[in-house]
Amino acid sequence: MAAVRTAQRGHLTVAEVCAELGVARSTFYDWRAAKKAPPCFRLPNGDLRIRRAEFDRWLESLQESA
Repeated sequence: MAAVRTAQRGHLTVAEVCAELGVARSTFYDWRAAKKAPPCFRLPNGDLRIRRAEFDRWLESLQESA
């Protein structure tokens, strides 16, 4: 059900990105600090979100550079 909600909203939480990639939250924040994470935006409550399209583009860019 969470996958359906994610597809409908078009954005992911940090936890969803970490689960999809199989990495720890701390790893995601390390990537973010090093400017190697997918583009994020911050909600008024301070939570981060990643647009699904941006996440997919980011993954594709990693495949191209590998």
